[in-house]
Amino acid sequence: MEKIQVEGPYNFDLVLDRLAIDPLNQVDIESRSVKVPMLLDNTPVVAQVKAIGTTEAPEFIIEGTEGPLKEKAAKRLSEIFQWHLPLETIHQHFQNTELKPIFDEHYGTPIVLDFDPYGCILKCIIHQQLNLAFAHTLTERFVKTFGFEKDGAWFYPLPGKVAELTVEDLRQLQFSGRKAEYVIGIAKETALGNLNFEQLKNLSDDEIYDKLIKLRGVGPWTVQNFLMFGLGRPNLFPFADIGIQNALKKLFQLEAKPTLQEMENFSKSWNPYLSYASLYLWRSIE
Repeated sequence: MEKIQVEGPYNFDLVLDRLAIDPLNQVDIESRSVKVPMLLDNTPVVAQVKAIGTTEAPEFIIEGTEGPLKEKAAKRLSEIFQWHLPLETIHQHFQNTELKPIFDEHYGTPIVLDFDPYGCILKCIIHQQLNLAFAHTLTERFVKTFGFEKDGAWFYPLPGKVAELTVEDLRQLQFSGRKAEYVIGIAKETALGNLNFEQLKNLSDDEIYDKLIKLRGVGPWTVQNFLMFGLGRPNLFPFADIGIQNALKKLFQLEAKPTLQEMENFSKSWNPYLSYASLYLWRSIE
């Protein structure tokens, strides 16, 4: 067991609230904890992260990471939960913008990464053009059919396993034929080493965009979501996202969804934290 403190504000209860939307995440609201599956040096590790502090004085107990991978697990948990980022600086940036009310309401909400970048891009593909409820159902079927469980936490199926699946295997779970091809194709690229997520971390947003956009099934929305929730990049604003459009319509009391020009105008003052503007806009309608 390890106890750590991070700089406040950091509202872990709102983190758990958002993580609980995905049925694959093992969240316990009452005990303020979540199980985090991580693949470290090809070894599955499950950490339990439990909050014992407050928003202003965040403190956590970490269990399940003892052993030779403890240091790597600690580094990865810090990446996932963005514990290194001072949220007060970001909060103050938005105090003189139109987003002040929702930043005050959701004070201390960090961007939390998907537990695995490879799983993140697969989830982005699966979620394309589906309502959220069925998107989560389809992802859960996929993971529980072809992935594996350890200590009560679910791991996405390994690239090598998905690469060997057929389109019909996924169609039986209610995938469309095209979406099945996309998921299998990305798994093949990953298994062959053509798509290396550790290497992607060292590239710029534009370099990652240029690399991922060449993959079948990957469009701008998928890349932007991956950059935000796979890698934690702070300055992404997916203009085509319906949720963000609806949130802006509600916030600014527009008669119709905002145009691209309106969204660009709204977002100018939100640089260089557009990803946080996106997150808080999503939070405002969730």
